This record gives sequence, C-alpha cells and structure tokens, in this order.
Amino acid sequence: MAGVTTRHVKDDEAGMRLDRWFKAHFPALAFGHLQKLLRTGQVRVDGARARAETRIEPGQVIRIPPMQKGESSEAPREGIREGIREASAGVGHTRISAPKGEATARPVSSRKMADDLEFLKSIILYEDRDMMVLNKPHGLAVQGGSGTTRHVDGLLEVMRDKDGQKPRLVHRLDKDTAGCLIIAKTRLAASTLAATFRSRAARKIYWALCSGVPRVKQGRVSTWLAKGEDEHGDQKMKVARHGEEGADHALTYYAVVETAGQKLSWLSLKPVTGRMHQLRVHAAEIGHPIIGDPKYFNRENWELPGGIQQKLHLLARRIVIPHPRENKMVDVSAPLPPHMQQSWNLLGFDTSSYDPIEDAPEK
Repeated sequence: MAGVTTRHVKDDEAGMRLDRWFKAHFPALAFGHLQKLLRTGQVRVDGARARAETRIEPGQVIRIPPMQKGESSEAPREGIREGIREASAGVGHTRISAPKGEATARPVSSRKMADDLEFLKSIILYEDRDMMVLNKPHGLAVQGGSGTTRHVDGLLEVMRDKDGQKPRLVHRLDKDTAGCLIIAKTRLAASTLAATFRSRAARKIYWALCSGVPRVKQGRVSTWLAKGEDEHGDQKMKVARHGEEGADHALTYYAVVETAGQKLSWLSLKPVTGRMHQLRVHAAEIGHPIIGDPKYFNRENWELPGGIQQKLHLLARRIVIPHPRENKMVDVSAPLPPHMQQSWNLLGFDTSSYDPIEDAPEK
C-alpha cells in the first residue's frame, strides 16, 4: 500500500471535476472507493475537504491518500503530439514525438488521424481562434471511461497546434445527449469559459421529447439531487432532501412547445444549474420522462409509438455564452439528430415554431 502523496494540477486540467481527474490518473480506482475517500476527508484540495464535483484549477495541490494494491497505478501522461495537422492521409503509421521525460505515444495510424480530423471538421457549428462549438452526435462520449475507446476528448488529439497544445473540454454532455458542445482552443479560453460556466453566465436551451403532456404548460422544477446507484450498481442521480449528504440544488425551467395528443410532448428546457443528469431526472420527477432514457424512464405499461426509435430524445439545442476574449456573445444552435428528426417528422412538429422557453427566467 502506497503512502500519502500529492499532485499539482496541470494547466490543461483547468476546470476539471475532481472525480474525472482521479479517473484519468488512477483508472483502477473504483468510483465507490473514491466516494468513500472523499466522504472521510482523505482526499483534499489545497488542504481542504472536497467533493467529487469540485472543479480544480492549475497549481492546486491534491492530496492522494494511501491506496490498495492495483488502485495506485497511475495512467501514463500522454505525450505532446506535434505535427498532426501535417500528417498525410496515406496508409501507414506515424510515431509522434513526446517531450523529454514524458511517455512516448503509441504509433498512430495516419489514415485514422486524417479520418478523425475530417470527422471533427464535419461537426463544427462555430469556430474562431479561441473556441469551437461542436454538434456532438448521439452515442459519442465526451470523455473516456470503462470500455469507452472513442470519445471527443480523444479525437481532439488530432487538433493539437504547432506548439503541441490540444483543444480542451470546458463542459460535458451525456453520451446519448446530442448537440452543442463548447471546446476551448487555448489555455486562456479554457480558463475563462470554465469560469463562465461556473458563474452560470452561459445560457443553455435543450429540446426533449417526453411521454405525456404536463398539465402546467410552463413551469419550474426545483429539487435537491444526490448521487446514488441503480439496481445494477451503476451511477444514478436521485432526488434528495435539503441537507442530505452530497445533495446539491438543481433548478430547471420548462415549456411545452407542441404536443401529439396526450401521448407525447415536445419540451424546451432551460437548466439554471448544471447537475449530472439534471434534465433527465427533472423530466421524470414531473411525471414526463424523456423518451428513450434507459435510467429515468419510469412509466409503467407505456408503449413507444411506432416509428419512434428507442434512443434518448434530448438535444442541447442552443448555447449563448460571452466570448472568452472579444466583447461579443457567441450564439449557436444545433440541428436535431437523425433519430429525433425522424420523430419530429412522424409527429408533424415544426422546428421553426416559436420557443416559449425564450421568456423563461435566467435565475
């Protein structure tokens, strides 16, 4: 069993959640054990107790408690890859050099690099020298995890600049949520955008297809949410009581845009807070869970209408955020993903309809 150690947060880890940091550095550490270490105060950031959702900043010191054999094996830090933009599209392998003292990257197929770059370019909704907004597809994870080999963070390797700097994630979307995902292209942009999200200055609008029709056409859902587990031991958020350990306040505004009889409704959702699975839990909490949600769809004896796919019908439709460097707002909207477009066509929903959530409060 290794003793207590400390690690300094790197520049490219700005704004990262503490649990994600541990997953990246100690992939063998079980989530449940990490929760216990956090709960008992054995993990600390700059000497203070921390939570799984604590956002870390460059230069902070993380206390790593003693771990069991096998859990303490650190993942090798990825070497800085240079010259990826110049990689040819020909068949073969290119070995990317790494700075002295860092692990050498594995051979990378130049064909795969070219394909990944082409794919990323195809889903860019907005780009300037500081940031990008990607149209993240349904089913593509934002970060790696158990059994996940293809994800946005990994794909961004092919966009390293001539100085070896890789574009950075500044917020997250669930794997099965499609739509607007902001990427920072510089360290300064990453730090500024992460702070913007923490201050709730970013305005986000989501579209969802839900079962049934809310009686109140425009409403507010305010709960406390805490992490729990489902019957399979997988992580799942739950509605908690105020003051319960690990519980955070979550606030969402919603509006009904269109309906298909009393069977289905198109909801526009505006989250004020940004808790894990917040919109999915809140939709279920008001009795109208999102179609295709494997975790929170809880209506019994409910049949999916023919022609609608059993996939999560949730889209990060629009994001409005102050530019990290220029005095302007970046306002980007994402189109419906194919499975949602199919449902909209089947139900006769018109995407040009006025979105009533526009007038919902910001706080």
